[in-house]
Amino acid sequence: RQKEVLAFLIEMEQMLPMPLKDLLSVLQVTTGTVKALEDKGFIEITEIEVYRDPYRGRDFKPSTPLPLTPEQQTVFTRIARTVEEQQHEVFLLHGVTGSGKTEIYLQCIQRVVDQGRQAVVLVPEIALTPQMVERFKGRFGSGVAVMHSRLSVGERYDEWRKIREGKANVAVGARSAVFAPFSNLGLIIMDEEHESSYKQEENPKYHARDVAVRRAEQGGAAVILGSATPSLESYHASRSQSDIHFSPVLLEMPTRALGNELPKVHVVDMRDELKEGNRSMFSRRLHAALESRLERGEQTVLLLNRRGFSTFVMCRSCGYVATCPECDISLTYHSRSDNLRCHYCGHAEASPKECPECGSEHIRFFGTGTQRVEEELGKLFPGIRVIRMDVDTTTEKGSHEKLLNQFRDKKADVLLGTQMVAKGLDFPDVTLVGVITADSALNLPDFRAAEKTFQLLTQVAGRAGRHQLPGEVVVQSYTPEHYSIVHASGHDYHSFVREELKHRRDLHYPPYCRLILVTLSHEQLPLLLKMAENYALNLQGRARQLRWFGSLDKLSSDALDLLGPVASPLPRLKGRYRFQCIVKWRGAIDAIGLARQVAEELEDSVRDNGLQISIDVDPQMLM
Repeated sequence: RQKEVLAFLIEMEQMLPMPLKDLLSVLQVTTGTVKALEDKGFIEITEIEVYRDPYRGRDFKPSTPLPLTPEQQTVFTRIARTVEEQQHEVFLLHGVTGSGKTEIYLQCIQRVVDQGRQAVVLVPEIALTPQMVERFKGRFGSGVAVMHSRLSVGERYDEWRKIREGKANVAVGARSAVFAPFSNLGLIIMDEEHESSYKQEENPKYHARDVAVRRAEQGGAAVILGSATPSLESYHASRSQSDIHFSPVLLEMPTRALGNELPKVHVVDMRDELKEGNRSMFSRRLHAALESRLERGEQTVLLLNRRGFSTFVMCRSCGYVATCPECDISLTYHSRSDNLRCHYCGHAEASPKECPECGSEHIRFFGTGTQRVEEELGKLFPGIRVIRMDVDTTTEKGSHEKLLNQFRDKKADVLLGTQMVAKGLDFPDVTLVGVITADSALNLPDFRAAEKTFQLLTQVAGRAGRHQLPGEVVVQSYTPEHYSIVHASGHDYHSFVREELKHRRDLHYPPYCRLILVTLSHEQLPLLLKMAENYALNLQGRARQLRWFGSLDKLSSDALDLLGPVASPLPRLKGRYRFQCIVKWRGAIDAIGLARQVAEELEDSVRDNGLQISIDVDPQMLM
């Protein structure tokens, strides 16, 4: 066996050094056989550290800096001056989709790297990471480390060490990359800064934007917050005094870098479609537009911000709706696995063939999910090639990159997905964007519903006509008169902001105050209700003693107000009932400390009763 190993190594001399585990696997020998050869002096076994590289074997096409348009040059010059002076400053880069924000990022990072400093680039969705990685590795090569949750634990650890040991000077990743262990940070870039995914919903409930600003402040670094639709908090802070702890410098790029026009947006009233006898999920305009793209060999992006086949399953005889036994929410039907799933706790059960309540066979699927749209496309356009991107199709490692590469290589006519297809993607042959239902987020119990709808529509519209071919967008809606849809169809961010800020000011919501969401949960509803009322009374009493409790009508005053307790929008989750209070506050008062103090005292008084209190400062979701 030793002779066999030695002969193999002589034959494979060009492949040496060889991993020991590979040698043992190929020749089916034991470690003892190889060790014996080492003892006799025929071979040498050496430990070599090899970094696990998630992009090993991938070739990234090198790129060089592109010439900047006058708009880009003005913005770049302003940021570069701060970078060269190694000063701390926060910039809000408001550039329309396709205005060339990424090239600004790349050239600013080059200035930072030339100084011997480092940069962090944050992206909101893992789906965006493959294209961003390609652009940054093409410009900065092996000096780029990638950090996101879809890497294996070993790969993440090695990317982290690569940064820690100075072998990388640029980190690209999702929100946790803001903690990349750079020692001489010069720039933090937060792309699509308006995205709610930058706020972590689990403890610690940090917002990556706040961490980025604080880290940059400590290290004398610059921060770029980039977006085509900046959050109202950031935009308002750049234009006036605000309770946000930073005031960014506003830089605007209102035109596309290639000089092409923003795509024409058509809003279709689906109520009229129904009156005309069209019961399909596709309006006649969208159907005709899809047909013409298929004939011309161009590509389409379709957005439906809802995964699954149907949103709920109901019996038409008795009205029974299949709900999750652990959460107060209807189950979603998934056709490929033929089961019902809860998208909150993961509960799954077989799809019923008859009603569990009355035994009727009239079980029907209501609502529309991405799976159902995919099936309908196949019926209407035989032979159409569809790539579906949602949580169900992107669970495997590398699946985002695989699907996007297939679409870029024109192996599909349509890219259909949830909001992960709405942002950052850049494909030259996409000339049509269709939004199946624009109203899905408008009816949520969230004061940001209009803002999120406007942002999503603007972002997905920006995927069309980014290169030479002109783009078209078809938005289907049951409330086309809503101001968020009207302004999004006109690509008019400033008009939307003016109207939305008026509502926020009248109702005392951010950016005119700050919020604390206090959620109390327990398995027993009566005890929870009592504890929630105790929390609200104690908080109000303390605030009155401190003379903080009062009206928020006077915009200049320090004040605190309390809403609730009321049942949470999801009143039961994972077997626990939930109630919430919302603290509104403004000024220099320590509302956060007060909310935490009252919560700790209440938890101490009922420590053995299973009460849980969650405090979320500046929440992005009120669920």
